[in-house]
Amino acid sequence: MVRINLLPVRTTKKKETAKQQIAIFILSLCGVIVACAVIYMVTLAKISATKEEIRRSEEEIKALKIKIGEIDNLKKLQAEVRKKLDILNQLRRGKTGPASRLARLSDAVPDKLWLTKYSEKETNISISGVAYSEDLIADFMRNLMASGDFASVELQVSEQFEVVGVKAKKFELICMLKAAKKDGPPPK
Repeated sequence: MVRINLLPVRTTKKKETAKQQIAIFILSLCGVIVACAVIYMVTLAKISATKEEIRRSEEEIKALKIKIGEIDNLKKLQAEVRKKLDILNQLRRGKTGPASRLARLSDAVPDKLWLTKYSEKETNISISGVAYSEDLIADFMRNLMASGDFASVELQVSEQFEVVGVKAKKFELICMLKAAKKDGPPPK
């Protein structure tokens, strides 16, 4: 009978299977390493993108803080201006007295009429002056009434006199001050 020695075939098969298993293990290990490397790279890219986004957001926050600081300064300036305007409006509302009255009195004086005396005691006013004619005195009285500050304008004395050969009229008026309006809107 013929004897066949099968042992070397089995050993070669075992060697081949071991080689295949080692190759599969090495390939699997390389695949796992490559997969881990890819995951690591993707994660690094995400981290880098997130850090860049955080940096941009921080720059935006700094820029916005600067703008907020400017806006706060503008609000402070606006509040100061508003306060000053309120004070000015309050002063305008309360603006009465000799300055405004004398300005209106000056507007009421026609040409060729001169005032020589103005006195004010509470609401009573006395005005003296010189004019070329009675018509100028009458115009002055009408202008005083129309100004809105004076009421009850009455002529007390009107007498003629001569200055350097020119005839003129001396006059004295009395009138009352009208009550100031305190609740009205401020003048513009």
